[in-house]
Amino acid sequence: MKKFLTFNQPGSWLVPALASVTLGSLVATPALAETISVQPQTDASTTQSSELNLSDRINQVANLEPQAESEVDVNALDQVTSVSQLTDVRPTDWAFQALQSLVERYGCIVGYPDRTFRGNRTLSRYEFAAGVNACMDRINELIAAGTADLVKKEDLLALQKLQEEFAAELAALRGRVDALEARTATLEKQQFSTTTKLFGQLIVGVQGRNSPDIELAGFRFNDNSDQVNVINNVQLSLLTQFSPRDILLTGLQAGSGNNFSQLLTRDVLLGYAADTNNSIRISDLTYRRLFGSNLAVIAGAAGVNMVNVFRGANRVESAGFGPLSRFAQRNPIQNIGGDGAGVGFDWQIVPSVSLQGVYTAVNANDPINAGLFGGENGTTTIGAQLSISPIDTVDIGINYVNSYSPSGFLGTSVGDDQLALPNPLSFRAPIKTNAYGATVAWRATPKITVGGWAGFTDSSLKGFDGNVKTFNWMAFLNFPDLFKDGNLGGIYVGQPPRITDSDLPFGRNVPSFVNEGDFFAGPGDQPSRTTHVEAFYRFRVNDNISLTPGVIVVFNPNHNNNNDTITIGVLRTTFTF
Repeated sequence: MKKFLTFNQPGSWLVPALASVTLGSLVATPALAETISVQPQTDASTTQSSELNLSDRINQVANLEPQAESEVDVNALDQVTSVSQLTDVRPTDWAFQALQSLVERYGCIVGYPDRTFRGNRTLSRYEFAAGVNACMDRINELIAAGTADLVKKEDLLALQKLQEEFAAELAALRGRVDALEARTATLEKQQFSTTTKLFGQLIVGVQGRNSPDIELAGFRFNDNSDQVNVINNVQLSLLTQFSPRDILLTGLQAGSGNNFSQLLTRDVLLGYAADTNNSIRISDLTYRRLFGSNLAVIAGAAGVNMVNVFRGANRVESAGFGPLSRFAQRNPIQNIGGDGAGVGFDWQIVPSVSLQGVYTAVNANDPINAGLFGGENGTTTIGAQLSISPIDTVDIGINYVNSYSPSGFLGTSVGDDQLALPNPLSFRAPIKTNAYGATVAWRATPKITVGGWAGFTDSSLKGFDGNVKTFNWMAFLNFPDLFKDGNLGGIYVGQPPRITDSDLPFGRNVPSFVNEGDFFAGPGDQPSRTTHVEAFYRFRVNDNISLTPGVIVVFNPNHNNNNDTITIGVLRTTFTF
Protein backbone atom coordinates (compact mmCIF):
# COMPACT_ATOMS: atom_id res chain seq x y z
CA MET A 1 0.00 0.00 0.00
CA LYS A 2 1.16 3.46 -0.66
CA LYS A 3 1.94 4.79 2.76
CA PHE A 4 0.46 8.01 4.05
CA LEU A 5 2.54 11.10 3.36
CA THR A 6 4.39 9.50 0.46
CA PHE A 7 3.97 9.64 -3.31
CA ASN A 8 4.98 6.33 -4.75
CA GLN A 9 1.77 5.80 -6.58
CA PRO A 10 0.27 7.44 -9.67
CA GLY A 11 -3.19 7.17 -8.49
CA SER A 12 -2.68 9.38 -5.48
CA TRP A 13 -4.30 12.72 -5.69
CA LEU A 14 -1.87 15.13 -4.22
CA VAL A 15 1.09 15.94 -6.35
CA PRO A 16 4.40 16.21 -4.71
CA ALA A 17 6.23 19.04 -6.11
CA LEU A 18 8.50 20.53 -3.55
CA ALA A 19 11.46 18.90 -1.96
CA SER A 20 10.07 19.86 1.41
CA VAL A 21 6.41 19.02 0.84
CA THR A 22 4.33 15.91 0.86
CA LEU A 23 0.65 16.06 1.64
CA GLY A 24 -0.02 12.36 1.53
CA SER A 25 -2.14 10.58 -0.95
CA LEU A 26 -4.83 13.05 -0.17
CA VAL A 27 -2.80 15.91 -1.29
CA ALA A 28 -0.66 14.06 -3.71
CA THR A 29 -1.13 12.81 -8.46
CA PRO A 30 -0.07 10.85 -11.65
CA ALA A 31 1.22 6.89 -11.50
CA LEU A 32 3.43 13.58 -9.93
CA ALA A 33 4.09 6.77 -8.51
CA GLU A 34 4.09 8.25 -9.24
CA THR A 35 1.80 11.59 -9.87
CA ILE A 36 -0.74 14.76 -10.81
CA SER A 37 -4.04 13.58 -12.13
CA VAL A 38 -6.18 15.44 -14.59
CA GLN A 39 -9.61 14.53 -15.77
CA PRO A 40 -11.17 17.17 -17.96
CA GLN A 41 -14.80 16.91 -18.98
CA THR A 42 -15.70 15.89 -22.51
CA ASP A 43 -19.40 15.62 -23.32
CA ALA A 44 -22.46 14.59 -21.41
CA SER A 45 -21.94 10.97 -22.21
CA THR A 46 -18.26 10.97 -21.42
CA THR A 47 -17.92 12.77 -18.15
CA GLN A 48 -14.73 11.08 -17.19
CA SER A 49 -11.69 11.94 -19.19
CA SER A 50 -8.04 10.99 -19.12
CA GLU A 51 -5.96 11.40 -16.01
CA LEU A 52 -2.42 12.43 -16.70
CA ASN A 53 -0.18 11.51 -13.85
CA LEU A 54 3.10 13.34 -13.57
CA SER A 55 4.68 10.43 -11.84
CA ASP A 56 8.24 9.42 -11.20
CA ARG A 57 10.14 12.70 -10.86
CA ILE A 58 7.37 14.57 -9.10
CA ASN A 59 6.54 11.64 -6.86
CA GLN A 60 9.96 11.58 -5.26
CA VAL A 61 9.15 14.06 -2.50
CA ALA A 62 9.52 12.56 0.92
CA ASN A 63 7.56 14.17 3.69
CA LEU A 64 5.26 17.07 4.36
CA GLU A 65 6.08 17.20 8.01
CA PRO A 66 7.77 20.52 8.83
CA GLN A 67 11.52 20.24 8.89
CA ALA A 68 12.85 20.47 12.40
CA GLU A 69 14.57 23.69 13.17
CA SER A 70 18.29 23.34 13.70
CA GLU A 71 19.10 22.88 17.34
CA VAL A 72 22.61 24.25 16.90
CA ASP A 73 23.24 27.50 18.70
CA VAL A 74 24.12 30.30 16.35
CA ASN A 75 27.13 30.99 18.53
CA ALA A 76 28.48 27.63 17.43
CA LEU A 77 29.38 29.26 14.17
CA ASP A 78 31.96 31.40 15.96
CA GLN A 79 35.68 30.62 15.67
CA VAL A 80 36.89 27.75 17.86
CA THR A 81 39.60 29.10 20.20
CA SER A 82 40.52 25.91 22.04
CA VAL A 83 40.82 22.33 20.90
CA SER A 84 38.78 21.34 23.97
CA GLN A 85 35.79 22.99 22.30
CA LEU A 86 35.82 20.23 19.66
CA THR A 87 33.64 17.61 21.34
CA ASP A 88 34.95 14.59 19.41
CA VAL A 89 38.69 15.34 19.86
CA ARG A 90 40.48 13.78 22.86
CA PRO A 91 44.02 14.25 24.23
CA THR A 92 44.72 10.60 23.42
CA ASP A 93 44.09 11.14 19.71
CA TRP A 94 47.28 10.80 17.65
CA ALA A 95 46.75 14.19 16.00
CA PHE A 96 45.78 16.04 19.16
CA GLN A 97 48.93 18.15 19.39
CA ALA A 98 48.77 19.14 15.73
CA LEU A 99 45.16 20.22 16.10
CA GLN A 100 45.97 22.04 19.31
CA SER A 101 48.69 24.02 17.55
CA LEU A 102 46.46 24.92 14.57
CA VAL A 103 43.55 25.95 16.82
CA GLU A 104 45.28 27.68 19.71
CA ARG A 105 48.37 29.07 17.99
CA TYR A 106 46.89 30.13 14.67
CA GLY A 107 43.09 29.86 15.06
CA CYS A 108 42.58 28.58 11.51
CA ILE A 109 40.50 25.44 12.25
CA VAL A 110 36.83 26.01 12.87
CA GLY A 111 35.24 22.55 12.84
CA TYR A 112 31.57 21.93 12.07
CA PRO A 113 28.74 24.09 13.43
CA ASP A 114 27.91 21.45 16.05
CA ARG A 115 31.49 21.76 17.42
CA THR A 116 32.66 18.44 16.05
CA PHE A 117 35.82 17.91 14.03
CA ARG A 118 34.94 14.52 12.48
CA GLY A 119 38.55 13.54 12.08
CA ASN A 120 37.79 10.06 10.74
CA ARG A 121 35.91 11.44 7.75
CA THR A 122 37.53 11.18 4.30
CA LEU A 123 39.02 14.50 3.17
CA SER A 124 38.95 15.63 -0.45
CA ARG A 125 41.80 17.58 -2.04
CA TYR A 126 39.46 20.54 -2.41
CA GLU A 127 38.70 20.52 1.33
CA PHE A 128 42.40 20.19 2.20
CA ALA A 129 43.26 23.04 -0.14
CA ALA A 130 40.63 25.23 1.48
CA GLY A 131 42.04 24.42 4.95
CA VAL A 132 45.58 25.25 3.87
CA ASN A 133 44.42 28.51 2.39
CA ALA A 134 42.52 29.40 5.57
CA CYS A 135 45.64 28.85 7.67
CA MET A 136 47.75 30.86 5.25
CA ASP A 137 45.28 33.72 5.35
CA ARG A 138 45.31 33.63 9.14
CA ILE A 139 49.11 33.74 9.25
CA ASN A 140 49.12 36.73 6.90
CA GLU A 141 46.66 38.45 9.26
CA LEU A 142 49.00 37.83 12.22
CA ILE A 143 51.98 39.21 10.29
CA ALA A 144 50.06 42.27 9.23
CA ALA A 145 48.95 42.85 12.82
CA GLY A 146 52.57 42.89 14.04
CA THR A 147 52.37 39.55 15.77
CA ALA A 148 54.88 37.80 13.53
CA ASP A 149 56.67 36.43 16.58
CA LEU A 150 53.79 34.04 17.00
CA VAL A 151 54.50 32.54 13.57
CA LYS A 152 57.16 29.89 13.38
CA LYS A 153 59.37 30.05 10.31
CA GLU A 154 59.12 26.32 9.70
CA ASP A 155 55.30 26.51 9.82
CA LEU A 156 55.33 29.36 7.31
CA LEU A 157 57.60 27.49 4.95
CA ALA A 158 55.47 24.35 5.20
CA LEU A 159 52.31 26.27 4.48
CA GLN A 160 53.86 28.07 1.53
CA LYS A 161 54.92 24.71 0.10
CA LEU A 162 51.45 23.26 0.58
CA GLN A 163 49.86 26.33 -0.95
CA GLU A 164 52.03 25.96 -4.03
CA GLU A 165 51.27 22.24 -4.27
CA PHE A 166 47.53 22.80 -4.08
CA ALA A 167 47.43 25.95 -6.20
CA ALA A 168 45.43 24.21 -8.92
CA GLU A 169 42.82 22.95 -6.49
CA LEU A 170 42.54 26.36 -4.87
CA ALA A 171 42.06 28.03 -8.25
CA ALA A 172 39.45 25.48 -9.25
CA LEU A 173 37.66 25.93 -5.94
CA ARG A 174 37.57 29.70 -6.37
CA GLY A 175 36.24 29.22 -9.90
CA ARG A 176 33.47 26.92 -8.68
CA VAL A 177 32.47 29.40 -5.97
CA ASP A 178 32.41 32.27 -8.47
CA ALA A 179 30.30 30.24 -10.90
CA LEU A 180 27.89 29.26 -8.13
CA GLU A 181 27.50 32.87 -7.05
CA ALA A 182 26.81 33.91 -10.65
CA ARG A 183 24.20 31.15 -11.11
CA THR A 184 22.54 32.07 -7.83
CA ALA A 185 22.31 35.71 -8.84
CA THR A 186 20.80 34.74 -12.21
CA LEU A 187 18.23 32.46 -10.61
CA GLU A 188 17.20 35.14 -8.15
CA LYS A 189 16.61 37.56 -11.02
CA GLN A 190 14.80 35.12 -13.33
CA GLN A 191 12.83 32.91 -10.95
CA PHE A 192 9.12 32.70 -11.60
CA SER A 193 8.14 32.56 -7.98
CA THR A 194 9.66 31.66 -4.65
CA THR A 195 6.57 29.64 -3.71
CA THR A 196 5.34 28.16 -7.01
CA LYS A 197 6.84 25.28 -9.00
CA LEU A 198 5.93 24.32 -12.57
CA PHE A 199 5.64 20.71 -13.76
CA GLY A 200 4.58 19.41 -17.12
CA GLN A 201 3.79 16.27 -19.05
CA LEU A 202 3.23 15.70 -22.74
CA ILE A 203 1.85 12.46 -24.16
CA VAL A 204 1.93 11.75 -27.89
CA GLY A 205 0.38 8.51 -29.06
CA VAL A 206 0.34 6.91 -32.49
CA GLN A 207 -2.32 4.22 -32.80
CA GLY A 208 -4.26 2.28 -35.38
CA ARG A 209 -6.69 -0.65 -35.53
CA ASN A 210 -8.47 -2.95 -37.91
CA SER A 211 -11.90 -2.17 -39.37
CA PRO A 212 -14.31 -4.74 -37.93
CA ASP A 213 -17.94 -5.39 -38.80
CA ILE A 214 -20.20 -4.43 -35.90
CA GLU A 215 -23.82 -5.31 -35.22
CA LEU A 216 -25.90 -2.45 -33.87
CA ALA A 217 -29.67 -2.19 -33.42
CA GLY A 218 -30.21 -5.27 -35.58
CA PHE A 219 -28.14 -3.96 -38.49
CA ARG A 220 -24.56 -4.68 -39.51
CA PHE A 221 -22.06 -1.90 -40.11
CA ASN A 222 -18.38 -1.54 -40.82
CA ASP A 223 -16.54 0.34 -38.12
CA ASN A 224 -14.49 2.21 -40.75
CA SER A 225 -12.09 3.75 -38.22
CA ASP A 226 -8.89 2.01 -39.23
CA GLN A 227 -6.75 5.05 -40.11
CA VAL A 228 -3.54 5.44 -38.13
CA ASN A 229 -3.85 8.69 -36.20
CA VAL A 230 -2.07 10.80 -33.57
CA ILE A 231 -3.33 11.78 -30.14
CA ASN A 232 -1.59 14.40 -28.05
CA ASN A 233 -2.27 15.59 -24.55
CA VAL A 234 -0.30 18.17 -22.61
CA GLN A 235 -0.65 19.15 -18.99
CA LEU A 236 0.96 21.98 -17.03
CA SER A 237 0.67 22.03 -13.26
CA LEU A 238 1.49 24.90 -10.93
CA LEU A 239 2.05 23.89 -7.34
CA THR A 240 2.10 26.74 -4.85
CA GLN A 241 3.32 26.05 -1.32
CA PHE A 242 1.98 28.39 1.34
CA SER A 243 3.53 26.47 4.22
CA PRO A 244 5.07 23.04 4.80
CA ARG A 245 1.51 21.75 5.33
CA ASP A 246 -0.62 23.26 2.58
CA ILE A 247 -0.49 23.77 -1.16
CA LEU A 248 -2.60 25.11 -4.01
CA LEU A 249 -2.58 23.02 -7.18
CA THR A 250 -3.54 24.57 -10.52
CA GLY A 251 -3.70 22.30 -13.56
CA LEU A 252 -4.01 23.30 -17.21
CA GLN A 253 -4.65 20.78 -19.97
CA ALA A 254 -5.08 20.75 -23.74
CA GLY A 255 -5.30 17.88 -26.19
CA SER A 256 -6.44 16.74 -29.60
CA GLY A 257 -7.30 13.48 -31.27
CA ASN A 258 -9.26 10.42 -30.20
CA ASN A 259 -9.63 6.77 -31.16
CA PHE A 260 -13.32 6.04 -30.79
CA SER A 261 -16.01 5.60 -33.43
CA GLN A 262 -19.77 6.02 -33.35
CA LEU A 263 -20.07 2.23 -33.14
CA LEU A 264 -17.40 1.54 -30.52
CA THR A 265 -17.32 4.45 -28.12
CA ARG A 266 -16.63 2.44 -24.98
CA ASP A 267 -14.47 -0.60 -25.73
CA VAL A 268 -11.48 0.99 -27.44
CA LEU A 269 -10.79 4.23 -25.55
CA LEU A 270 -7.16 4.88 -24.64
CA GLY A 271 -6.17 6.26 -21.26
CA TYR A 272 -4.45 9.39 -22.60
CA ALA A 273 -7.21 10.43 -25.05
CA ALA A 274 -8.84 13.68 -23.89
CA ASP A 275 -9.73 15.77 -26.92
CA THR A 276 -10.20 19.47 -26.11
CA ASN A 277 -9.61 20.59 -29.70
CA ASN A 278 -6.35 22.06 -28.38
CA SER A 279 -8.22 24.54 -26.23
CA ILE A 280 -6.82 25.06 -22.74
CA ARG A 281 -8.95 23.91 -19.82
CA ILE A 282 -8.54 24.21 -16.08
CA SER A 283 -8.23 20.57 -15.10
CA ASP A 284 -7.37 21.10 -11.43
CA LEU A 285 -7.91 23.92 -8.97
CA THR A 286 -7.62 22.50 -5.48
CA TYR A 287 -6.36 23.46 -2.05
CA ARG A 288 -4.79 20.64 -0.03
CA ARG A 289 -3.77 20.67 3.62
CA LEU A 290 -2.34 18.27 6.17
CA PHE A 291 -3.76 18.35 9.71
CA GLY A 292 -1.69 16.70 12.39
CA SER A 293 0.20 13.68 11.19
CA ASN A 294 -2.61 11.49 9.87
CA LEU A 295 -5.33 13.57 8.21
CA ALA A 296 -5.17 15.38 4.87
CA VAL A 297 -8.03 17.25 3.19
CA ILE A 298 -8.74 18.60 -0.26
CA ALA A 299 -11.24 21.20 -1.46
CA GLY A 300 -11.49 22.74 -4.88
CA ALA A 301 -13.50 24.08 -7.78
CA ALA A 302 -12.08 21.54 -10.29
CA GLY A 303 -10.19 18.26 -10.19
CA VAL A 304 -11.89 16.74 -7.15
CA ASN A 305 -12.68 13.08 -7.89
CA MET A 306 -12.12 9.56 -6.64
CA VAL A 307 -9.06 9.04 -8.81
CA ASN A 308 -7.28 11.98 -7.19
CA VAL A 309 -8.35 11.14 -3.64
CA PHE A 310 -8.17 7.35 -3.45
CA ARG A 311 -4.91 5.47 -3.02
CA GLY A 312 -4.56 3.11 -5.96
CA ALA A 313 -3.79 -0.47 -5.01
CA ASN A 314 -2.33 -1.00 -8.48
CA ARG A 315 0.69 1.29 -8.27
CA VAL A 316 1.12 1.74 -12.03
CA GLU A 317 -2.29 3.21 -12.84
CA SER A 318 -1.03 6.13 -14.88
CA ALA A 319 -2.15 7.33 -18.31
CA GLY A 320 1.40 8.37 -19.15
CA PHE A 321 3.35 5.52 -17.59
CA GLY A 322 0.95 2.64 -16.94
CA PRO A 323 -1.46 0.58 -19.07
CA LEU A 324 -2.59 1.96 -22.41
CA SER A 325 -6.37 1.58 -22.39
CA ARG A 326 -8.93 3.44 -20.32
CA PHE A 327 -10.28 0.16 -18.96
CA ALA A 328 -6.89 -1.11 -17.71
CA GLN A 329 -6.17 2.04 -15.70
CA ARG A 330 -8.24 1.04 -12.64
CA ASN A 331 -11.55 -0.40 -11.49
CA PRO A 332 -14.12 1.53 -13.61
CA ILE A 333 -16.36 2.21 -10.62
CA GLN A 334 -13.72 4.71 -9.45
CA ASN A 335 -14.49 6.75 -12.59
CA ILE A 336 -18.22 7.03 -11.86
CA GLY A 337 -19.58 10.54 -11.92
CA GLY A 338 -16.61 12.31 -13.46
CA ASP A 339 -14.91 15.15 -11.62
CA GLY A 340 -15.66 18.72 -10.65
CA ALA A 341 -15.93 20.76 -7.48
CA GLY A 342 -16.02 19.14 -4.08
CA VAL A 343 -14.18 18.05 -0.95
CA GLY A 344 -12.28 14.98 0.15
CA PHE A 345 -10.09 13.54 2.87
CA ASP A 346 -7.45 10.88 3.52
CA TRP A 347 -7.25 9.53 7.08
CA GLN A 348 -4.43 7.24 8.18
CA ILE A 349 -6.19 5.28 10.90
CA VAL A 350 -3.26 3.00 11.74
CA PRO A 351 -0.04 2.34 9.76
CA SER A 352 -1.68 -0.47 7.76
CA VAL A 353 -5.21 0.96 7.36
CA SER A 354 -6.45 4.23 5.86
CA LEU A 355 -9.80 5.66 4.81
CA GLN A 356 -10.45 8.04 1.92
CA GLY A 357 -13.69 9.85 1.12
CA VAL A 358 -14.82 12.35 -1.50
CA TYR A 359 -17.87 14.32 -2.63
CA THR A 360 -17.99 15.67 -6.20
CA ALA A 361 -20.48 17.85 -8.06
CA VAL A 362 -19.86 17.91 -11.82
CA ASN A 363 -21.85 21.07 -12.65
CA ALA A 364 -21.33 23.00 -9.45
CA ASN A 365 -20.84 26.25 -11.41
CA ASP A 366 -24.40 26.14 -12.83
CA PRO A 367 -26.81 27.79 -10.33
CA ILE A 368 -29.88 27.13 -12.50
CA ASN A 369 -29.55 23.51 -13.52
CA ALA A 370 -27.22 21.99 -10.92
CA GLY A 371 -25.12 23.85 -8.36
CA LEU A 372 -22.89 22.44 -5.65
CA PHE A 373 -25.53 19.97 -4.44
CA GLY A 374 -26.61 18.80 -7.89
CA GLY A 375 -30.33 19.47 -7.96
CA GLU A 376 -32.30 17.49 -10.51
CA ASN A 377 -29.93 18.12 -13.41
CA GLY A 378 -26.49 17.85 -11.89
CA THR A 379 -24.29 14.79 -11.44
CA THR A 380 -23.15 14.20 -7.86
CA THR A 381 -21.00 11.42 -6.43
CA ILE A 382 -20.03 10.26 -2.95
CA GLY A 383 -17.18 7.77 -2.79
CA ALA A 384 -15.29 5.99 -0.03
CA GLN A 385 -12.33 3.63 0.00
CA LEU A 386 -10.79 1.53 2.75
CA SER A 387 -7.11 0.91 1.98
CA ILE A 388 -5.52 -2.03 3.75
CA SER A 389 -1.99 -3.38 3.73
CA PRO A 390 -1.98 -6.51 5.91
CA ILE A 391 1.65 -7.14 4.93
CA ASP A 392 4.19 -4.96 3.15
CA THR A 393 3.75 -6.77 -0.18
CA VAL A 394 -0.07 -6.68 -0.37
CA ASP A 395 -2.28 -3.67 -1.17
CA ILE A 396 -6.08 -3.86 -0.95
CA GLY A 397 -8.62 -1.20 -1.82
CA ILE A 398 -12.34 -1.68 -1.02
CA ASN A 399 -14.70 0.84 -2.67
CA TYR A 400 -18.23 2.09 -2.23
CA VAL A 401 -19.83 4.70 -4.50
CA ASN A 402 -23.22 6.42 -4.42
CA SER A 403 -24.00 8.53 -7.47
CA TYR A 404 -26.83 10.40 -9.19
CA SER A 405 -26.86 11.06 -12.94
CA PRO A 406 -29.65 12.89 -14.81
CA SER A 407 -28.57 11.45 -18.19
CA GLY A 408 -28.60 7.70 -17.57
CA PHE A 409 -24.80 7.48 -17.89
CA LEU A 410 -22.54 6.17 -15.14
CA GLY A 411 -19.62 8.29 -16.32
CA THR A 412 -17.06 5.46 -16.44
CA SER A 413 -16.39 5.91 -20.18
CA VAL A 414 -15.75 2.16 -20.28
CA GLY A 415 -17.94 -0.75 -21.40
CA ASP A 416 -21.70 -0.37 -20.86
CA ASP A 417 -21.66 3.20 -19.62
CA GLN A 418 -25.25 4.11 -20.59
CA LEU A 419 -27.70 2.20 -18.40
CA ALA A 420 -31.11 3.66 -19.32
CA LEU A 421 -32.65 5.12 -22.48
CA PRO A 422 -33.80 8.73 -22.05
CA ASN A 423 -37.39 9.85 -22.07
CA PRO A 424 -38.05 10.88 -25.73
CA LEU A 425 -39.81 14.05 -24.57
CA SER A 426 -37.54 15.28 -21.79
CA PHE A 427 -34.31 13.53 -22.91
CA ARG A 428 -33.75 12.65 -19.28
CA ALA A 429 -32.96 9.34 -17.62
CA PRO A 430 -32.17 10.15 -13.98
CA ILE A 431 -30.54 7.16 -12.29
CA LYS A 432 -29.32 6.51 -8.77
CA THR A 433 -26.41 4.10 -8.44
CA ASN A 434 -24.80 2.11 -5.68
CA ALA A 435 -21.47 0.59 -6.68
CA TYR A 436 -19.15 -1.82 -4.91
CA GLY A 437 -15.65 -2.92 -5.83
CA ALA A 438 -12.30 -4.18 -4.62
CA THR A 439 -8.75 -4.20 -5.98
CA VAL A 440 -5.91 -6.42 -4.77
CA ALA A 441 -2.22 -6.25 -5.72
CA TRP A 442 0.43 -8.66 -4.45
CA ARG A 443 4.12 -8.01 -5.08
CA ALA A 444 5.10 -11.66 -5.30
CA THR A 445 8.70 -10.70 -6.00
CA PRO A 446 10.43 -7.35 -6.58
CA LYS A 447 10.05 -8.09 -10.30
CA ILE A 448 6.48 -9.48 -10.42
CA THR A 449 3.17 -8.06 -9.19
CA VAL A 450 -0.04 -10.10 -9.42
CA GLY A 451 -3.40 -8.41 -9.01
CA GLY A 452 -6.95 -7.89 -10.10
CA TRP A 453 -10.23 -6.18 -9.39
CA ALA A 454 -13.98 -6.67 -9.58
CA GLY A 455 -16.76 -4.09 -9.68
CA PHE A 456 -20.56 -4.26 -9.39
CA THR A 457 -23.16 -1.52 -9.89
CA ASP A 458 -26.88 -1.47 -9.10
CA SER A 459 -28.86 1.45 -10.58
CA SER A 460 -32.52 2.45 -10.42
CA LEU A 461 -34.46 4.78 -12.73
CA LYS A 462 -35.97 7.58 -10.66
CA GLY A 463 -39.74 7.30 -10.45
CA PHE A 464 -39.91 3.75 -11.85
CA ASP A 465 -39.57 0.22 -10.63
CA GLY A 466 -36.75 -1.99 -11.82
CA ASN A 467 -32.96 -2.00 -11.70
CA VAL A 468 -29.94 -2.18 -13.98
CA LYS A 469 -26.91 -4.17 -12.87
CA THR A 470 -23.40 -4.25 -14.32
CA PHE A 471 -20.31 -6.28 -13.56
CA ASN A 472 -16.65 -5.95 -14.56
CA TRP A 473 -13.40 -7.70 -13.66
CA MET A 474 -9.70 -7.57 -14.47
CA ALA A 475 -6.63 -9.71 -13.76
CA PHE A 476 -3.14 -8.36 -14.33
CA LEU A 477 0.57 -9.03 -14.14
CA ASN A 478 3.08 -6.18 -13.82
CA PHE A 479 6.82 -6.64 -14.31
CA PRO A 480 8.70 -3.67 -12.77
CA ASP A 481 12.25 -3.04 -13.98
CA LEU A 482 11.84 -5.60 -16.76
CA PHE A 483 15.21 -5.93 -18.58
CA LYS A 484 16.28 -2.53 -17.17
CA ASP A 485 15.69 -0.38 -14.11
CA GLY A 486 12.78 2.02 -14.68
CA ASN A 487 11.11 -0.10 -17.36
CA LEU A 488 7.74 -1.80 -16.95
CA GLY A 489 5.95 -4.69 -18.63
CA GLY A 490 2.28 -5.51 -18.19
CA ILE A 491 -0.36 -8.07 -19.20
CA TYR A 492 -4.05 -7.33 -18.51
CA VAL A 493 -7.07 -9.57 -19.16
CA GLY A 494 -10.60 -8.68 -18.16
CA GLN A 495 -14.25 -7.95 -18.92
CA PRO A 496 -15.36 -4.31 -19.26
CA PRO A 497 -18.59 -3.29 -17.46
CA ARG A 498 -21.45 -5.41 -18.83
CA ILE A 499 -25.17 -5.05 -18.20
CA THR A 500 -25.99 -8.36 -16.57
CA ASP A 501 -29.63 -7.52 -15.87
CA SER A 502 -31.97 -4.71 -16.89
CA ASP A 503 -35.67 -4.84 -15.95
CA LEU A 504 -36.66 -1.21 -16.35
CA PRO A 505 -40.02 -0.29 -17.89
CA PHE A 506 -40.48 -1.02 -21.61
CA GLY A 507 -38.77 1.53 -23.80
CA ARG A 508 -36.01 2.28 -21.29
CA ASN A 509 -33.80 -0.86 -21.39
CA VAL A 510 -30.50 -0.45 -23.20
CA PRO A 511 -29.55 -4.07 -24.14
CA SER A 512 -32.71 -4.79 -26.14
CA PHE A 513 -32.43 -1.55 -28.07
CA VAL A 514 -28.69 -1.76 -28.80
CA ASN A 515 -28.69 -5.38 -29.89
CA GLU A 516 -32.11 -5.78 -31.51
CA GLY A 517 -33.19 -2.27 -32.41
CA ASP A 518 -36.27 -2.74 -30.27
CA PHE A 519 -37.73 0.70 -29.68
CA PHE A 520 -39.91 -0.74 -26.96
CA ALA A 521 -36.74 -2.10 -25.33
CA GLY A 522 -37.92 -4.78 -22.97
CA PRO A 523 -35.96 -6.28 -20.04
CA GLY A 524 -32.86 -8.35 -20.71
CA ASP A 525 -29.09 -8.44 -20.58
CA GLN A 526 -26.19 -8.34 -22.99
CA PRO A 527 -26.09 -11.46 -25.21
CA SER A 528 -22.39 -12.18 -24.70
CA ARG A 529 -19.25 -11.07 -22.86
CA THR A 530 -16.46 -8.86 -24.09
CA THR A 531 -12.93 -9.99 -23.25
CA HIS A 532 -10.18 -7.39 -23.15
CA VAL A 533 -6.54 -8.48 -23.56
CA GLU A 534 -3.72 -5.93 -23.31
CA ALA A 535 0.07 -6.18 -23.30
CA PHE A 536 2.58 -3.32 -23.17
CA TYR A 537 6.20 -2.54 -22.42
CA ARG A 538 7.33 0.85 -21.15
CA PHE A 539 10.91 1.62 -22.06
CA ARG A 540 12.59 4.42 -20.14
CA VAL A 541 14.80 6.33 -22.57
CA ASN A 542 16.00 8.73 -19.85
CA ASP A 543 14.64 10.53 -16.80
CA ASN A 544 12.30 12.63 -18.97
CA ILE A 545 11.29 10.43 -21.91
CA SER A 546 9.67 7.01 -22.11
CA LEU A 547 8.33 4.93 -25.01
CA THR A 548 5.50 2.42 -24.60
CA PRO A 549 4.58 0.08 -27.48
CA GLY A 550 1.63 -2.21 -26.92
CA VAL A 551 -1.27 -4.14 -28.38
CA ILE A 552 -4.92 -4.41 -27.30
CA VAL A 553 -7.27 -7.15 -28.51
CA VAL A 554 -11.02 -6.89 -27.82
CA PHE A 555 -13.02 -10.10 -28.33
CA ASN A 556 -16.82 -9.82 -28.78
CA PRO A 557 -16.84 -5.99 -28.52
CA ASN A 558 -19.98 -4.38 -27.14
CA HIS A 559 -20.68 -7.71 -25.41
CA ASN A 560 -21.96 -9.21 -28.65
CA ASN A 561 -20.40 -12.37 -30.12
CA ASN A 562 -21.64 -11.36 -33.59
CA ASN A 563 -19.10 -8.53 -33.64
CA ASP A 564 -15.65 -8.97 -35.14
CA THR A 565 -12.56 -8.94 -32.96
CA ILE A 566 -10.80 -5.56 -32.67
CA THR A 567 -7.00 -5.31 -32.66
CA ILE A 568 -5.34 -2.02 -31.68
CA GLY A 569 -1.64 -1.19 -31.98
CA VAL A 570 -0.23 1.69 -29.92
CA LEU A 571 3.06 3.56 -29.53
CA ARG A 572 2.88 6.06 -26.67
CA THR A 573 5.63 8.60 -25.98
CA THR A 574 5.66 10.45 -22.66
CA PHE A 575 7.71 13.57 -21.94
CA THR A 576 8.01 15.03 -18.43
CA PHE A 577 9.58 18.31 -17.44
